This record gives sequence, C-alpha cells and structure tokens, in this order.
Amino acid sequence: MTVLPLAATHAVGTKAQIVAVMVAAIFLGVVLELVRRRRLVERYALLWMLAAAGMLVLAVWRDGLKTLADLLGVASPPNALFLIGLGVVFVLLLHFSIATSRLSEETKILAQEVARLDEELRSAGAAANGDGALPASEAQPSQEAAADREAPSRALTSDQ
Repeated sequence: MTVLPLAATHAVGTKAQIVAVMVAAIFLGVVLELVRRRRLVERYALLWMLAAAGMLVLAVWRDGLKTLADLLGVASPPNALFLIGLGVVFVLLLHFSIATSRLSEETKILAQEVARLDEELRSAGAAANGDGALPASEAQPSQEAAADREAPSRALTSDQ
C-alpha cells in the first residue's frame, strides 16, 4: 500500500474541484443558452438553473458537502450527494408529471372543442342546404379528408 504525500492528495482535490466548477459552469451556460434560443421555457429553466447553481456552490465550497452530510445525518459525504441528487430528480419528475397531466387534460378539452365545432359546422351546412341533406362536396368526403380527421383522434387515444 502506497501512501501519497499530503501535497499530492491536495493537488488531486484541487484538480477535481476545478473540473467540478467547470462542469457546473458549463451546465449553467447551456441552460441559459437554451432559454435564450427559446428551446427551453423559462419556468422549466428555473428548476435547471437552481440545480446548476447548487452544483456550482457545492463545487466551489470545499467543505459544503461534508457540512450537508452532517446536517442530514449521513455518515459519508458521497452518500449525501447521492441522496440530494435523488431528491432533485424526484422533484423534477414530480414537476414534469404535473405539467404532462395538465397538458394531457388541455389536449383532451381542445379535441372535444374541435369535435363540437366540426359538428356545428356540419349542422350549419345541412341547414343552409335546406332539405337536410349534406351538400355534394360534403356528402362523399375524400379518403384524405377522412384520414386527416381520424389521425388526431388516434394520436389522442394513444397518448392517454
């Protein structure tokens, strides 16, 4: 078993800290760039920026992880890091599940509204014709038009 001199261990810690700071800064920069290009909505970017800022704080503050481990009552700082990471992932998954549920409900409401408007349009066309029959252009819809009307309903049912 070889024992490294104190200076060598400190140098390895410094290199790891520099890499951690660079990775956290790059991650924060990527999130900001995604927001700037409008590829990431601000409300989601806030969560990712908080995660990146937390990574940056832990990377800069040498004893931060040990202090957090002591506060959480975890014996090993790396275990505290995994616990914190698991908590962050859990919060992100919960947030995105809520957003997905809301969007699914909005999609269902929009599909129902489109179906209602389509039915009103057909009723108005039949009433305008006078005899209750559909106009010739609507009586025999083309196969493409029928496929276009069916595609959104198939997509909605597969998402739910």
